[in-house]
Amino acid sequence: MSYDNTSTIVTRASRVADIAAQHAEEAEAARRLPQQVVNAVREAGFARHFVPRAHGGDEGGFGELSSAVFLVGEGCASAAWAASLSAYAGRYAAFLPEEGQREIWADGPDALVAAALMPSGTAERVPGGWRLSGEWKYISGVHVADWALACAAVPDEPSADPEGRPEVRYFAVPAADFTIKDSWYSVGMRGTGSDTLVLADAHVPEHRTLARSAVHAGRAPASDARCHIVPMYAVNSLPFAAPLVGAVRGAMRSWTERTASRVDRRGRAVGEQPATQVALARSAAETDAAELLIRRTAAVADGIESPPEGEAAVRGARDLALAVELLVSAVDRIFRTSGTSGQSQTDPVQRFWRDVNSAASHVALSFETTGAAYGAWALSERR
Repeated sequence: MSYDNTSTIVTRASRVADIAAQHAEEAEAARRLPQQVVNAVREAGFARHFVPRAHGGDEGGFGELSSAVFLVGEGCASAAWAASLSAYAGRYAAFLPEEGQREIWADGPDALVAAALMPSGTAERVPGGWRLSGEWKYISGVHVADWALACAAVPDEPSADPEGRPEVRYFAVPAADFTIKDSWYSVGMRGTGSDTLVLADAHVPEHRTLARSAVHAGRAPASDARCHIVPMYAVNSLPFAAPLVGAVRGAMRSWTERTASRVDRRGRAVGEQPATQVALARSAAETDAAELLIRRTAAVADGIESPPEGEAAVRGARDLALAVELLVSAVDRIFRTSGTSGQSQTDPVQRFWRDVNSAASHVALSFETTGAAYGAWALSERR
């Protein structure tokens, strides 16, 4: 598989990584990204990456976005997470009716969108649209979002679900309509600013809502671009897995720079010891393997590769969950071999280690769930 790593978003990603690294400690202390980092993410083209060309966007690919996110993660995992999720939130907004899209991107394709993907709150149909109230936790980038997509179940609406579950919809609300509850006190990924979105009787017109099933099926109303016709199962975990590749690489780089000059209590160079060299080699190999799994999933989403028939719905999620397990193993090893100095609050290794382990707990990255789905499919094929 191959990707054009000369695309604009990839060539600009290194600058974002540098700026994010410079402000990483500030982001941790503030529990959100500084404005300089937010500006760099926006200027690099992450927000516009999946926006329809009709609204000035790039209609970009999943592979090139993953490459860019890898690079940003080497500077700061929180910045990479924010960049990745802002791009995918823009993709969800592309499934809105055309009038809703025009409203979101009225000032251009670089509007930052935050997405609450799990149903919460209450949505009540009213004349001309909906009334939306409630709280949505863990909304990354909510402080800098121009718009938010809030997800809610609508039990009184007809549903096409074969099991009779209520319809679930996304509702686009401008920043002026929501408030934010300070709730993000996490051990890792502190800079993501994943606080709680609060809505109180917000009116959402019909043209600013869409059925979640349309996103799951890959049925954008006004675009036939590849990025808008990909079913959700093909890319569901990509935005969460990709930032961790860069984070582990950032940990290895910081660790290598310090280890190259370390000596043990006997005055021996730590970097010349076989155990140290093998630890680095194993972590580097695990990271490379994880990247290959992520790139393969992106290649399928981009239409570059096609899995065997029937496997497409379960292989990608399995691969991404395993990739994250490999990345956790890699960064844990780097942290364990860092010595006491690696646990200093000012050492980037411990920050990357906390970030990777925190992000890996995301429900979409559970190998128990995704592995069970794959195993059930594979065994059913043999019956």
